[in-house]
Amino acid sequence: MAYHSRHVEQTPSPVLVIELIAYLAIGALSGVLAGLFGVGGGAVIVPALILLFGALGGIGGDWLAHLAVGTSLATIIGTGAASTLAHHRRGGVRWDIVRPLAPGIVIGALAGAALAGWIPSLWLQRIFAVFLAYVGVRLLMTSTKAVSAPHPLPGHAGLAATGGGIGLLSSLVGIGGGTLTVPFLSSCGIGMRQAVGTSAACGLPIAVAGALGFVLVGWGRSGLPDWSSGFVYWPAVLAMLLASIPTAPLGARLAHSLPVPLLKRLFGVLLLLIAARLAFS
Repeated sequence: MAYHSRHVEQTPSPVLVIELIAYLAIGALSGVLAGLFGVGGGAVIVPALILLFGALGGIGGDWLAHLAVGTSLATIIGTGAASTLAHHRRGGVRWDIVRPLAPGIVIGALAGAALAGWIPSLWLQRIFAVFLAYVGVRLLMTSTKAVSAPHPLPGHAGLAATGGGIGLLSSLVGIGGGTLTVPFLSSCGIGMRQAVGTSAACGLPIAVAGALGFVLVGWGRSGLPDWSSGFVYWPAVLAMLLASIPTAPLGARLAHSLPVPLLKRLFGVLLLLIAARLAFS
């Protein structure tokens, strides 16, 4: 496998140690928040990496935002697999829904990665800021949102088309799709437990296809760091996986002892502030 050039010293420098600690902290935070709020790790990982890469001297150069999105998707492969297995063991995955959604999801995720390759880094960052603002507003409105009558699930063609839209948007901004898939399934009358489990299972093909797409689209681009494959930076992926997988259960446990509605509002405000920071930086 070919890698791009970024000088790596034999003795780790203080900067590299700080960088590793930062990746571990991002992974741990994303794991806790995913378990606590049900918000996918990408909503935390992408903005954190954009800000960190910039602070470290612009890792990724002109492709900084692309590197953050591709790296997030590769990380979600590991967390998504662990989450899917856990939900499957508890009977929380509706595979009869996942199967017709999956083809559209894969095609949409590949298309999202291809589209991202044509978008300048600053505008990809701003697109993510808009998505982050959407998530923040949803968190703020969770407790006041009126409950509407459920709609019937569409047929296989409708599910494939829906999967295509979810895959495209999720891949474009580097998320596992939970913020899109769960509301869709809930609006179709699927119980929250199965909606979350089914969404986790859908996040795996999004992450695999999206990460593969970002590898291919980013292959050979100049200015990318060593140990990257296209727009996926493996040191960050491995460090964040190491920290995020064990911390997600901690977040789930905290959800039973902390005032989650209040925390959701505070987290929503934080996401809106981060969105503004990314949009106008």
